[in-house]
Amino acid sequence: MFNKPATLKKIAKALNISVSTVSRALHDHPSIGQITKMRVKQKAIELSYEPNQAAIHFQKGKSYTIGVILPELSESFFSAAISGIEDTAYQKGYTVLFAQSHDDEEKEKNLVEKMKNQRVDGLLVSISKKTSTYEHFEMLKKQSIPVVFFDRIPPIKNIHYVNCNIETGTFDAVNFLLKKGHRSIGLLNGTVSLHATSERKEGYIKAMVKNRLKFDPTLVINCDLTEEGTINAMDSLLKNKRKPTAIVTFNDYVALYAIRYARSLNILINDDIDFVSYANLPIINYIDNAPLASVEQFPYLQGQKATEILIDLLNRTNDELDVEQAYYRITVDSRLIINDRMIKYNLADPITNP
Repeated sequence: MFNKPATLKKIAKALNISVSTVSRALHDHPSIGQITKMRVKQKAIELSYEPNQAAIHFQKGKSYTIGVILPELSESFFSAAISGIEDTAYQKGYTVLFAQSHDDEEKEKNLVEKMKNQRVDGLLVSISKKTSTYEHFEMLKKQSIPVVFFDRIPPIKNIHYVNCNIETGTFDAVNFLLKKGHRSIGLLNGTVSLHATSERKEGYIKAMVKNRLKFDPTLVINCDLTEEGTINAMDSLLKNKRKPTAIVTFNDYVALYAIRYARSLNILINDDIDFVSYANLPIINYIDNAPLASVEQFPYLQGQKATEILIDLLNRTNDELDVEQAYYRITVDSRLIINDRMIKYNLADPITNP
């Protein structure tokens, strides 16, 4: 049989002193003499006493657990973000509870409720691509449970977030293709519910305008980021009167869907059509006909920064939380990556039209 763990009461009985004296001695209370402290601590070692962390956390009103809700834990991007979250939380003495929404709004809402019931101290969230209402997050705010969003952030005011500068990343991606001589560039964008979708479009438009080219809205197609949705979007682009010679895709997964479909139509990749995407996932370095470039979004850094913000919020006193606070809004710079090398162009120089 296993021996029951030693308790304060057991130590007190062994030393013939009160339980409160044992507790104060273990916590180096100034009212307890040095000799008594030494006796108590020695006896605690002999009896293999370990403090009841659950009881300690209860007394402090904290669980030292943070919840994380992501669309898909299996995606390389979010795996890297998880590493940043775990490393930072571990250093600060927090445990992390992960869950995935599978890009389902109702499941995301249920997970928020379950995380609340698990008494997590706060939440890190990257919203699902189908999330269109945000009452479940407003509910957490009313219950003083802080939330920090990262990567996929909702288009609402007064939130803490960490994201990547997708607009400038898109500007660089489109500018890169323009410098390669492309003039008809398609954009396979995401769902309208995602803030990053509008950022991509804005960067695309700015690159065109900066280079004195007319923006053609028919070359920007939204899709649900699935393989089927990507194929439908590709069909729309390929049937366009201005058939694109290059396409910027929402992420590397969409790029791979689009490339596979294009190859099935005997389209030569990076010959008939060039591709540029986002996320710079490791997998694209090991496949044939990979995108020419991908925008690095630094998921580890995003996860790290989001966790630091959340823990800072959790360490604030109630008085500090009651005061009207400024919201953390951190944007990480993106980088255009080609063949594992950062490409730096003089983006200030406009491109001359042929």
